[in-house]
Amino acid sequence: MATMERKSLNNPEEMNRPEKLTMEAVTVRGFTVRRITAEPGWQWSKHLKPLQKTQSCQKDHLLCIISGQLRVRMDNGNEEEYGPGDVGSIPPGHDGWTVGDKPVVWLELPH
Repeated sequence: MATMERKSLNNPEEMNRPEKLTMEAVTVRGFTVRRITAEPGWQWSKHLKPLQKTQSCQKDHLLCIISGQLRVRMDNGNEEEYGPGDVGSIPPGHDGWTVGDKPVVWLELPH
C-alpha cells in the first residue's frame, strides 16, 4: 500500500546558491521539485554560463512562476516573459533573466 509523503521546500533536502540564485529541492516519490529564487540583476548568461560552460542553458524546464517576472530568449531569438501563475515549458537552448527590481520565484517541476 502506498503511503503519503510530506516534505517542505522551507526545509530543503538540497540547497545550492550560485551568485544571485537560490535553488532549494525536495524529492517525493522519486520526483524532485525545486524552488528557484533569482535576485534582481540575475541572468543565466552572466551568472551560470561560466559554471555550465555551454553557450546557452541546455536544461529542459517545466516551471510555474510564483512571483516576479522571468524573461527568456531562445537561441533562435524568440522571447517570452513569464509572471505569477504562468506555467511554461522552456526547451534547451535559451538564456533567462530576472525582470525588474523584485526577485522572481518559480517551481521547477519534474517531467
